[in-house]
Amino acid sequence: MAAAPAVARSGAGRGRRSAATVAAWGGWGGRPRPGNILLQLRQGQLTGRGLVRAVQFTETFLTERDKQSKWSGIPQLLLKLHATSHLHSDFVECQNILKEISPLLSMEAMAFVTEERKLTQETTYPNTYIFDLFGGVDLLVEILMRPTISIRGQKLKISDEMSKDCLSILYNTCVCTEGVTKRLAEKNDFVIFLFTLMTSKKTFLQTATLIEDILGVKKEMIRLDEVPNLSSLVSNFDQQQLANFCRILAVTISEMDTGNDDKHTLLAKNAQQKKSLSLGPSAAEINQAALLSIPGFVERLCKLATRKVSESTGTASFLQELEEWYTWLDNALVLDALMRVANEESEHNQASIVFPPPGASEENGLPHTSARTQLPQSMKIMHEIMYKLEVLYVLCVLLMGRQRNQVHRMIAEFKLIPGLNNLFDKLIWRKHSASSLVLHGHNQNCDCSPDITLKIQFLRLLQSFSDHHENKYLLLNNQELNELSAISLKANIPEVEAVLNTDRSLVCDGKRGLLTRLLQVMKKEPAESSFRFWQARAVESFLRGTTSYADQMFLLKRGLLEHILYCIVDSECKSRDVLQSYFDLLGELMKFNVDAFKRFNKYINTDAKFQVFLKQINSSLVDSNMLVRCVTLSLDRFENQVDMKVAEVLSECRLLAYIAQVPTQMSFLFRLINIIHVQTLTQENVSCLNTSLVILMLARRKERLPLYLRLLQRMEHSKKYPGFLLNNFHNLLRFWQQHYLHKDKDSTCLENSSCISFSYWKETVSILLNPDRQSPSALVSYIEEPYMDIDRDFTEE
Repeated sequence: MAAAPAVARSGAGRGRRSAATVAAWGGWGGRPRPGNILLQLRQGQLTGRGLVRAVQFTETFLTERDKQSKWSGIPQLLLKLHATSHLHSDFVECQNILKEISPLLSMEAMAFVTEERKLTQETTYPNTYIFDLFGGVDLLVEILMRPTISIRGQKLKISDEMSKDCLSILYNTCVCTEGVTKRLAEKNDFVIFLFTLMTSKKTFLQTATLIEDILGVKKEMIRLDEVPNLSSLVSNFDQQQLANFCRILAVTISEMDTGNDDKHTLLAKNAQQKKSLSLGPSAAEINQAALLSIPGFVERLCKLATRKVSESTGTASFLQELEEWYTWLDNALVLDALMRVANEESEHNQASIVFPPPGASEENGLPHTSARTQLPQSMKIMHEIMYKLEVLYVLCVLLMGRQRNQVHRMIAEFKLIPGLNNLFDKLIWRKHSASSLVLHGHNQNCDCSPDITLKIQFLRLLQSFSDHHENKYLLLNNQELNELSAISLKANIPEVEAVLNTDRSLVCDGKRGLLTRLLQVMKKEPAESSFRFWQARAVESFLRGTTSYADQMFLLKRGLLEHILYCIVDSECKSRDVLQSYFDLLGELMKFNVDAFKRFNKYINTDAKFQVFLKQINSSLVDSNMLVRCVTLSLDRFENQVDMKVAEVLSECRLLAYIAQVPTQMSFLFRLINIIHVQTLTQENVSCLNTSLVILMLARRKERLPLYLRLLQRMEHSKKYPGFLLNNFHNLLRFWQQHYLHKDKDSTCLENSSCISFSYWKETVSILLNPDRQSPSALVSYIEEPYMDIDRDFTEE
């Protein structure tokens, strides 16, 4: 940015004027041209040259121009602010000027929030617009950063009150004027400096809110290891500050999303992973490691997440924060809702809270309250919910990061799971009251509701915690763990080693464990509930990995299979997301389990019900293919067992009989290959490719692979597209080799979930890709020469 000329003193403007000022006036004796100044200021703001600040004008000129344009005296105030904020100033007068500017901007910001953030033009909020245009934002940044400047070895200091005013004005300008937040985000040294302002409780909330907004638009993720004394800063936060700090952490530890679905293809992800390997850890990974190195960090998060409402901060502390919310506009809608709740309960409980107007306070900084003031319980609960939302999110992200095992160990040690279990009924899945908090412009079923968001975040945490990890058994209590052991004993099978190794001092206490509680609310969930998807995902994660008969029976005994079938068949669920989660869960629940197939046949006891079930399966194979895979694998195992119970199920079960038919398998196989292509493969639909491979691997075991390939060729010809399907399948298998042969985690998951060794997966793919046209098991043998197109480069352009 171009250096600003020396400040024009009052009364000194008539004798000497800068060229910029002359140009703005249109000559020495002319009048200002309408709109010309603002246009030049905007141009200067964009280019960094020409007119950029109020100090480039005389006070006389600004005063005269203000009479016509009604700038509320803001440019003149900025002129004075610049003159009183020099390095040797005591900042007393500077603070007084800030007090004059602040209400001019806060009124507009309040109007912006209460008008539901409608799309507006900049000129709708002229004060904040003019403040920014005349260089107010850059000037405040310089004032805030004065403590980073040393004079003769001593650093300058400004008061917390003055910092608070600067932060408030900056935030209000960000709220109302487009582009300000992005410009601040580009000042990396300023963003890092803001973290240091959080050491003071007086400026913490303002700083945290501004940082959160800035990081939300910052193109490159900030690195926490660049924040001075990060460990000391975080360690000195009280629990309330730490919970609010989690809002910032949510932005700094999550991998940045491109926002483009095309970039979420496996091709793009693989390319990104190769690039990441050469670049080293991402900023998000570095930030996660920085946080985990802070002593006691995860332990404090676990305490916050499991803290009961009665253990939260006292009324006075909460009222002080509510006063901050009252003046801090980002939370105005939340406070508005909280106040409505308070008023409703006040009528019944004779409890009242008196909130002063902004700025009014006692000498100790607390709002005026009567001696008998009591905080309504619902406000305490909502206060705790909003904290826990942020904390659970951070824990969830850490659980999915590179240090997953370390985080798992700490979460278990600090008893997060039993703590959440104790909060389940009274806080997490509490019954909605008539006065449940709903944000302005939303309803109780909206995903924006804190109640709703807490439930979803809780379910996501359970999913991450249980997924392919032996600590999942901490979701049970001692009695339920004993039940698992009894199931294994009765079935005459070895107990699961992870159950035997579970530390009983870390499991849930009480009559029911967390998994059982989840099943209970899941079965009561209304048909249209958005929770069904997340509930099914959380329970399914408990079953993922190597199939456990005891785990399946534990859930079957609690009526889970019947509930799923009711939702799929009797309620005729329409939501694709919910259907997919229910099909995936049903597949894990039934896989290799004879008792589950007996229960299925008992529930689906008519042809009409079975046809509805098949209709749901066939309506979208991307959603149902995991169930098709599990049933196919189960059929193969059952057919190789000599057991009366198994033979009975094979002869009676409609589903097994349906899958056993070769035409059925071929229909599934053709459609599974046809609905995916290398360029459109994602983490969601790659399962279709693996399910098609399972069908062909099992055919290979029975020496029927050539038959299946020949049938695919005939189906191609019947559809008038010779070579189209098999060429596509050839490309998909080439990609499969690139994708899975270099990723240990995915290959392990394939092996564990199918009970087919990964070497057999690799061999089958190699056989299918054999270039020898004389091989009866090679794809090329079934693609006629004129239609051959197997060497296409499928890397993204």
